[in-house]
Amino acid sequence: MDFLSLVQKRQSDRAFDPCRSVEPEKLDRILEAARLAPSSCNSQPWHFIVVDDPDLKNRVADTTSNRVLNINHFTKQAPVHIVIVEENANISAGLGGWIKRKHFPHIDIGVVAAHIALAAAAEGLGSCILGWFDEKAMRKVLGIPSNKRVILDIVIGYSVQEQREKKRKSADTVISFNRY
Repeated sequence: MDFLSLVQKRQSDRAFDPCRSVEPEKLDRILEAARLAPSSCNSQPWHFIVVDDPDLKNRVADTTSNRVLNINHFTKQAPVHIVIVEENANISAGLGGWIKRKHFPHIDIGVVAAHIALAAAAEGLGSCILGWFDEKAMRKVLGIPSNKRVILDIVIGYSVQEQREKKRKSADTVISFNRY
C-alpha cells in the first residue's frame, strides 16, 4: 500500500476484538518505527511502556475512562497500550526550546505517536491516541516516577469498527502557498 493510501485508511478506532492479541512480531515492528522517529536535535525525549499483561492493561484502561464524561470506555477491549512518558530533551533541544519558547519534547512525542499509529495501520491493526487519562493514577499503576510526565496512551488491537469516511477541512482552507 502506498503512503497516502495508508494515511487515508488509518482512523481512530474505538472498538477492538478483545479476544485477539497482537502478534509480537507486529508489535516489534511498530516499536521499531517509533524508535526511529525523528526528534529535535535527535533528543528522543520519550520512553515507551508496552502494556500487554491483561490484568495490568485493564488497570491502565481504568485510568483512561471517565464515567461522568462517558469517554474512553472502549480501552479495555484493546490488547495493547503503549504509554509514552516524556523524558528530558538533550541540551541542544532544551536550549533551542527555551530560546524559541517551544517545548520540543511535546512536538517530538506527537511525531512519534503518528509513527506508532501509522505503523499499526500498516500491520493491519487499529489504534487510538489518548490524551485523556488520570496521569497520577497512570503513574501509580505503572511505577512511573512522580517527576515524569505521561503524555499519551496509544491503544492498539484488531479493530472491529467500520471504516469511516474522513471528514476534514478542505485543502484550500488549511493550505496556502508563499504567504498566509
